[in-house]
Amino acid sequence: MWWRLSRPEWNRGKGEGNRKAFRKLVRSGAEPGVLAYADGEPVGWCAIAPREQYPRLSSSRILKPVDDQPVWSVTCFHIARGFRRQGLSTRLLEAAVDFARARGARIVEGYPHETRKTAPDIFVYTGLASAFRKAGFKEVARRSKTRPIMQTGF
Repeated sequence: MWWRLSRPEWNRGKGEGNRKAFRKLVRSGAEPGVLAYADGEPVGWCAIAPREQYPRLSSSRILKPVDDQPVWSVTCFHIARGFRRQGLSTRLLEAAVDFARARGARIVEGYPHETRKTAPDIFVYTGLASAFRKAGFKEVARRSKTRPIMQTGF
């Protein structure tokens, strides 16, 4: 919910309130991303939606739009601990692109971290640039040393 709420809204709902808000979003029929399964159990998630569903992006000077084209945004990943560092992020990105394309998207955009050393997983929840490159994304803007804006289109 971080990207879907203003900072005051996020702070007010911290913890259980934000979990409830996310459950409500899913129960409404919204499709806030794609899931990866192993042996019938969910092991990964990638958040993707039209950029306008993520108001927090519009207030970021680093992640502001690169142009006026409508895009779908990949904003977050969660990979179960035992499934990390196995290429699941790349496969989730590929599935997210297919998901968005099937719903009319022409451009998918992400905001990964570019790291030169291993970073704790909690700090790379928006993904790693290397996974985006493997999934066919290209860098289109960089307003921060460690945060490229990457896109793929069709």
